Amino acid sequence: MPATPAANAPAHDVLNPTPAYLAFWRERHLCTLTTPRPDGSPHVVPVGVTYDPEAGLARVISNRHSKKVRNVLAAPDGTARVAVCQMEGRRWATLEGRAVVRTDAASVAEAEARYAERYGRTPSPNPDRVVVEITLDRAIGRA
Repeated sequence: MPATPAANAPAHDVLNPTPAYLAFWRERHLCTLTTPRPDGSPHVVPVGVTYDPEAGLARVISNRHSKKVRNVLAAPDGTARVAVCQMEGRRWATLEGRAVVRTDAASVAEAEARYAERYGRTPSPNPDRVVVEITLDRAIGRA
C-alpha cells in the first residue's frame, strides 16, 4: 500500500524553518485549528494564525467564550495538544504543540499586531478577546 502524502511530508525545524515554509506561513491564508473536546474528539474550526518561529509560537486570536477556548481551558492543567493547518493547492503546512489561553493585555496586543500584519487588517475591538498561544514542537508540510 503506498504511503500517504502526510507520511512522506518533510518535517521542518520549528525554530528555523526553510525559507519556503516560512514564506508560506506569511502569505494570507485561512487556516484551521484543531482542539480536543472533553470527550477526546477533534473540534476543527477556521481561524487566522500567525507563526513566530523566533519564539517557537503560533497565535490565534479568539473570543474568550468560544468553543476552541473552552476546549483548551478544559484540558488538564489548562493546556491542550492542538494543531493549526493551512493549505493552497498542493502546498500545505501544519504546526503542532501545546496551547494555553492568554488573557493579559500585552499578549492580546502582540497577537492582534501580528494578525494585522499577516492578514492586512486590524481586528475590530473586542473586550472579550484572548489569545490561544501554541508552544510549537512539530512542523510538517510541503510549501
